[in-house]
Amino acid sequence: MKANLILENGVVFSGEAFGYLEDAVGEVVFNTGITGYQEVLTDPSYWGQIVTMTYPLIGNYGVNLEDLESKSPKVKGFIVKEYCKNPSNFRAEMNLDSYLKQNKVIGLENVDTRALTRVLRNSGTMRGVISLGEINKEAVQEKIKSFSNVNAVREVTTKGKYTIDGSGKHIALMDFGVKENIIRCFKERNCKITVLPAYTKPQEVLNLNPDLIFLSNGPGDPEDLTEIIENIKDLVGKKPIGGICLGHQLLALALGGSTEKLKFGHRGCNHPVKDLERNRVYITSQNHGYVVKAMPENMVVTHVSLNDGSLEGMRNTEQRIFSVQYHPEASPGPMENQYLFDEFLKL
Repeated sequence: MKANLILENGVVFSGEAFGYLEDAVGEVVFNTGITGYQEVLTDPSYWGQIVTMTYPLIGNYGVNLEDLESKSPKVKGFIVKEYCKNPSNFRAEMNLDSYLKQNKVIGLENVDTRALTRVLRNSGTMRGVISLGEINKEAVQEKIKSFSNVNAVREVTTKGKYTIDGSGKHIALMDFGVKENIIRCFKERNCKITVLPAYTKPQEVLNLNPDLIFLSNGPGDPEDLTEIIENIKDLVGKKPIGGICLGHQLLALALGGSTEKLKFGHRGCNHPVKDLERNRVYITSQNHGYVVKAMPENMVVTHVSLNDGSLEGMRNTEQRIFSVQYHPEASPGPMENQYLFDEFLKL
């Protein structure tokens, strides 16, 4: 079935719809990963976004239920050059089309994804609509104007507290849209994990008497989350605090730093980051549209991006704070940064 992607600047890309056949509106972004589309689809940090995969063939190893990063896809739409209708993998349980249909996510194929990526790279991330019908410019612009991702964290956070038993350190994990592999990485280290809703009050967190408070990844603009920032302020200095991605940004804001929106974000599996403490370069998995612009006072830079020099990690030894912008848990890979979970536990 014919369908179109209409960007807010008026540029139109035509293609064929697959998956769930219903219009979608969201922020259009691109991911440069060659593999890992299943983890991308189910990463809560993509809530409210239409994701374009730059690699031309997607779906060739199918979908299985073991590799999900959350219970269901979180993207609003999925754009590919070509999706594979007949996957070949002994682990595959269904194909991509069936998975998207089942979870009510529209796909768009036969799109010139290289051209689309160039538009987003040059003009910056923008909102867009995947439309099945005739293009009505006024209706499309109304849809685009009405789109908001302000409540993204409320949509993806756990609705209630739950605990995963373990014999090691006790982690109070603030769920802003946590990926399953973050939880798995702490489980592999025998941690007891109490997962808490994003807006849990500071005293309730402290009443758990955790060894570490951990701030997870998640979607949206960190500056929208003023209540959470105030909650974090009340936790600083009372317990060790670690964070990844959105958690890192919120921690920076709580400590007096600032954030800004990147032109087109960092999304992919091949981003080089230098660990200044080890004097080593690691290849990292990244998914963020915002970054810490001004680092808080009394914090030390631990990691920097070798692509654009942006801040990728910070530490305060006295207050026992450490956070990183990228995803050491990977999923999709590479897996070489999981040593940082041991660093979190050292706090």
